Amino acid sequence: MNQTDQINPADTSKQLKRIVSTSLFVSLITVGAFIFIPIGPVPIVLQNMFILLAGVILGPVWGLACVAIYLFIGFAGLPVFSGGTSGIGKLFGPTGGFLIGYLPCVYVTGLIADRFGKKMATDIIAMIAGSVLIYTAGIPWLMKITGMGVYKALAVGCYPFLIPDLIKIIAAAFIAKAIRPVIKL
Repeated sequence: MNQTDQINPADTSKQLKRIVSTSLFVSLITVGAFIFIPIGPVPIVLQNMFILLAGVILGPVWGLACVAIYLFIGFAGLPVFSGGTSGIGKLFGPTGGFLIGYLPCVYVTGLIADRFGKKMATDIIAMIAGSVLIYTAGIPWLMKITGMGVYKALAVGCYPFLIPDLIKIIAAAFIAKAIRPVIKL
Protein backbone atom coordinates (compact mmCIF):
# COMPACT_ATOMS: atom_id res chain seq x y z
CA MET A 1 0.00 0.00 0.00
CA ASN A 2 1.54 3.30 -0.98
CA GLN A 3 1.03 6.60 0.79
CA THR A 4 -1.85 7.73 -1.46
CA ASP A 5 -3.80 4.52 -0.78
CA GLN A 6 -3.74 4.94 3.00
CA ILE A 7 -6.89 5.94 4.80
CA ASN A 8 -6.55 9.15 6.72
CA PRO A 9 -8.09 8.65 10.19
CA ALA A 10 -8.98 12.35 10.43
CA ASP A 11 -10.98 12.17 7.16
CA THR A 12 -12.71 8.98 8.31
CA SER A 13 -13.60 10.55 11.64
CA LYS A 14 -14.99 13.68 9.96
CA GLN A 15 -17.04 11.59 7.52
CA LEU A 16 -18.43 9.51 10.37
CA LYS A 17 -19.37 12.67 12.29
CA ARG A 18 -21.27 13.95 9.24
CA ILE A 19 -23.12 10.67 8.78
CA VAL A 20 -24.09 10.50 12.45
CA SER A 21 -25.10 14.17 12.50
CA THR A 22 -27.19 13.70 9.35
CA SER A 23 -28.92 10.70 10.92
CA LEU A 24 -29.54 12.70 14.07
CA PHE A 25 -31.15 15.51 12.09
CA VAL A 26 -33.39 13.06 10.23
CA SER A 27 -34.54 11.90 13.67
CA LEU A 28 -35.01 15.45 14.95
CA ILE A 29 -37.03 16.42 11.87
CA THR A 30 -39.21 13.36 12.44
CA VAL A 31 -39.77 14.20 16.12
CA GLY A 32 -40.48 17.80 15.11
CA ALA A 33 -43.27 16.59 12.83
CA PHE A 34 -44.99 15.00 15.83
CA ILE A 35 -45.01 18.33 17.67
CA PHE A 36 -47.74 20.14 15.83
CA ILE A 37 -50.73 22.41 16.24
CA PRO A 38 -53.51 21.63 13.73
CA ILE A 39 -54.93 24.94 12.54
CA GLY A 40 -56.31 23.93 9.16
CA PRO A 41 -54.95 22.10 6.14
CA VAL A 42 -51.41 23.19 7.06
CA PRO A 43 -50.43 22.60 10.72
CA ILE A 44 -47.81 24.48 12.73
CA VAL A 45 -44.92 22.02 13.19
CA LEU A 46 -41.39 22.01 14.56
CA GLN A 47 -40.00 19.95 11.68
CA ASN A 48 -39.21 23.06 9.66
CA MET A 49 -37.11 24.43 12.54
CA PHE A 50 -34.98 21.28 12.44
CA ILE A 51 -34.76 21.47 8.64
CA LEU A 52 -33.48 25.04 8.88
CA LEU A 53 -31.08 23.97 11.62
CA ALA A 54 -29.86 21.09 9.45
CA GLY A 55 -29.02 23.61 6.73
CA VAL A 56 -26.94 25.88 8.94
CA ILE A 57 -25.22 23.02 10.82
CA LEU A 58 -24.74 20.37 8.13
CA GLY A 59 -24.31 22.72 5.18
CA PRO A 60 -25.97 22.54 1.77
CA VAL A 61 -24.92 19.06 0.64
CA TRP A 62 -25.35 17.09 3.86
CA GLY A 63 -28.44 19.13 4.77
CA LEU A 64 -29.97 18.26 1.39
CA ALA A 65 -29.11 14.59 1.91
CA CYS A 66 -30.73 14.72 5.34
CA VAL A 67 -34.00 16.17 4.07
CA ALA A 68 -34.03 13.88 1.03
CA ILE A 69 -33.73 10.87 3.35
CA TYR A 70 -36.51 12.24 5.56
CA LEU A 71 -38.84 12.77 2.59
CA PHE A 72 -37.95 9.39 1.09
CA ILE A 73 -38.78 7.48 4.25
CA GLY A 74 -42.01 9.43 4.64
CA PHE A 75 -43.12 8.87 1.04
CA ALA A 76 -42.12 5.20 1.39
CA GLY A 77 -44.63 4.78 4.21
CA LEU A 78 -42.89 5.35 7.52
CA PRO A 79 -45.06 7.66 9.67
CA VAL A 80 -42.68 10.62 9.87
CA PHE A 81 -44.84 13.47 8.60
CA SER A 82 -47.05 15.75 10.66
CA GLY A 83 -49.32 13.81 12.98
CA GLY A 84 -47.65 10.49 12.19
CA THR A 85 -48.82 10.41 8.59
CA SER A 86 -46.91 9.08 5.61
CA GLY A 87 -47.13 7.89 2.05
CA ILE A 88 -46.73 9.26 -1.44
CA GLY A 89 -50.28 10.61 -1.16
CA LYS A 90 -48.95 13.35 1.14
CA LEU A 91 -47.16 14.76 -1.89
CA PHE A 92 -50.52 15.22 -3.59
CA GLY A 93 -52.23 16.73 -0.55
CA PRO A 94 -52.37 20.35 0.62
CA THR A 95 -48.96 20.15 2.35
CA GLY A 96 -47.12 18.48 -0.56
CA GLY A 97 -45.64 21.72 -1.84
CA PHE A 98 -44.35 22.61 1.60
CA LEU A 99 -42.73 19.17 1.91
CA ILE A 100 -41.01 19.52 -1.47
CA GLY A 101 -40.05 23.09 -0.55
CA TYR A 102 -37.90 21.65 2.23
CA LEU A 103 -35.32 20.56 -0.37
CA PRO A 104 -34.43 23.99 -1.82
CA CYS A 105 -34.91 25.47 1.66
CA VAL A 106 -32.23 23.36 3.33
CA TYR A 107 -29.84 23.73 0.40
CA VAL A 108 -30.07 27.52 0.20
CA THR A 109 -30.01 27.89 3.98
CA GLY A 110 -26.82 25.82 4.15
CA LEU A 111 -25.29 27.62 1.19
CA ILE A 112 -25.84 31.08 2.68
CA ALA A 113 -24.56 29.99 6.11
CA ASP A 114 -21.44 28.44 4.57
CA ARG A 115 -20.66 31.25 2.15
CA PHE A 116 -21.17 34.19 4.49
CA GLY A 117 -19.80 32.78 7.72
CA LYS A 118 -21.53 30.75 10.36
CA LYS A 119 -22.56 33.61 12.64
CA MET A 120 -25.89 34.16 14.33
CA ALA A 121 -26.93 37.07 12.08
CA THR A 122 -26.00 35.11 8.95
CA ASP A 123 -27.87 32.06 10.25
CA ILE A 124 -31.01 34.14 10.78
CA ILE A 125 -30.81 35.61 7.27
CA ALA A 126 -30.15 32.15 5.81
CA MET A 127 -33.12 30.65 7.66
CA ILE A 128 -35.43 33.48 6.60
CA ALA A 129 -34.39 32.90 2.98
CA GLY A 130 -35.01 29.17 3.41
CA SER A 131 -38.44 29.81 4.92
CA VAL A 132 -39.37 32.01 1.98
CA LEU A 133 -38.54 29.08 -0.31
CA ILE A 134 -40.85 26.80 1.67
CA TYR A 135 -43.70 29.28 1.24
CA THR A 136 -42.80 29.81 -2.42
CA ALA A 137 -43.23 26.09 -3.06
CA GLY A 138 -46.11 25.50 -0.63
CA ILE A 139 -48.56 28.31 -1.35
CA PRO A 140 -48.97 27.69 -5.12
CA TRP A 141 -49.33 23.96 -4.42
CA LEU A 142 -51.94 24.64 -1.74
CA MET A 143 -53.83 26.81 -4.24
CA LYS A 144 -53.71 24.13 -6.92
CA ILE A 145 -54.77 21.25 -4.68
CA THR A 146 -57.53 23.05 -2.79
CA GLY A 147 -58.71 25.47 -5.47
CA MET A 148 -58.14 28.41 -3.12
CA GLY A 149 -57.38 31.84 -4.46
CA VAL A 150 -54.11 33.53 -3.61
CA TYR A 151 -55.52 35.59 -0.72
CA LYS A 152 -57.23 32.61 0.89
CA ALA A 153 -54.13 30.43 0.44
CA LEU A 154 -51.96 33.10 2.07
CA ALA A 155 -54.49 33.42 4.92
CA VAL A 156 -54.48 29.64 5.47
CA GLY A 157 -50.92 28.64 4.55
CA CYS A 158 -48.73 31.65 5.29
CA TYR A 159 -49.94 34.42 7.60
CA PRO A 160 -50.66 32.26 10.67
CA PHE A 161 -47.13 30.83 10.46
CA LEU A 162 -45.04 33.98 10.14
CA ILE A 163 -44.68 34.74 13.87
CA PRO A 164 -44.23 31.08 14.91
CA ASP A 165 -41.63 30.66 12.13
CA LEU A 166 -39.76 33.77 13.27
CA ILE A 167 -39.70 32.39 16.83
CA LYS A 168 -38.42 29.03 15.51
CA ILE A 169 -35.73 30.79 13.45
CA ILE A 170 -34.48 32.75 16.46
CA ALA A 171 -34.49 29.60 18.61
CA ALA A 172 -32.64 27.67 15.88
CA ALA A 173 -30.01 30.44 15.64
CA PHE A 174 -29.32 30.15 19.37
CA ILE A 175 -29.22 26.35 19.13
CA ALA A 176 -26.79 26.54 16.20
CA LYS A 177 -24.54 28.91 18.13
CA ALA A 178 -24.52 26.50 21.07
CA ILE A 179 -23.91 23.23 19.22
CA ARG A 180 -21.43 24.30 16.53
CA PRO A 181 -18.46 24.34 18.90
CA VAL A 182 -19.43 20.93 20.21
CA ILE A 183 -19.89 19.00 16.95
CA LYS A 184 -17.28 20.81 14.78
CA LEU A 185 -18.30 19.50 11.36
